[in-house]
Amino acid sequence: MIELILLFLIAIFGLSYWFNNGENVYRFFVTQVTSAYDKYAPYSFKEVRKKTKELGQEYTVKQYVAQVVLFAVVAGGIAYLYFYNLLLALLYAVIAVAFIPYLAFLRCQKVYSEFIFEQIQTYTTNVIMEFNTTQSFVKSLEGVRDSGIIEDPILSDIRTMIDMSYQNGTIDQSIEFFNHKYPFYMVKNMHQLFLQITKEGAKDSGQALENMSMDIDALVEGVYRDQIDRTEFHKRFLTFGMALFLLIMVMQFLLGRDSYIELLEMWYVQLILHAIIIINAFFLITGEKFYYEDVGVE
Repeated sequence: MIELILLFLIAIFGLSYWFNNGENVYRFFVTQVTSAYDKYAPYSFKEVRKKTKELGQEYTVKQYVAQVVLFAVVAGGIAYLYFYNLLLALLYAVIAVAFIPYLAFLRCQKVYSEFIFEQIQTYTTNVIMEFNTTQSFVKSLEGVRDSGIIEDPILSDIRTMIDMSYQNGTIDQSIEFFNHKYPFYMVKNMHQLFLQITKEGAKDSGQALENMSMDIDALVEGVYRDQIDRTEFHKRFLTFGMALFLLIMVMQFLLGRDSYIELLEMWYVQLILHAIIIINAFFLITGEKFYYEDVGVE
């Protein structure tokens, strides 16, 4: 089975080189993968990746190549250390490289969610500041829209809110629209306060808005502190995860390399070793998903 996989990979490599008349095969594969991505990737992720590029945080080709080499070397080295089999080492190296697009997806989502959270913070803070001057929620939105400090997609949604407010003669639907699209606590709480001020009035709206602004600052500080904690935890988590893979070295030290190789001749020992690798890999991937997701969620 493994030999067939190798022959299949070699055949793909050879055919790609033949049909491209000596063109750099790496560039050919990059082109094909990009075309497939543009055709089949979800629209939402295309927008996320586009914004990641605009923010200058998309990996360069060299960084992706370095990641491919690192994953292949580490995965292949660990597999060889477990089985002393070059074919299995190559197979695990290919599988590890195949996970790079998924990790890139998670990273782009993290960058995008951090950007959205910063924009939401800017939106709420500046609407409050504008309201202190205009005493009108819609006029406050217009001031934030024209300030030049908000970017798409938030900017487009602010324009939609303004249009909905003028069309309906009330801010209820526009607030419901924005709350549904950006279900952050600070957004819902601020909008609820504006609804109360607009419909019921407030004896001291300035003080209420100042308290709201202080709450937003405290909330943002807590989110950023959580991000710092996650980063520190992430470093320790990766160290611990890699250490789990290398526990096989302790077993080989205790048994002796020759005795360990004799054990590899038993099918159930190999099955157990495969299970250890798969479980440890699942543990690492799950941890990576936790690290990258829900950034800025309160």
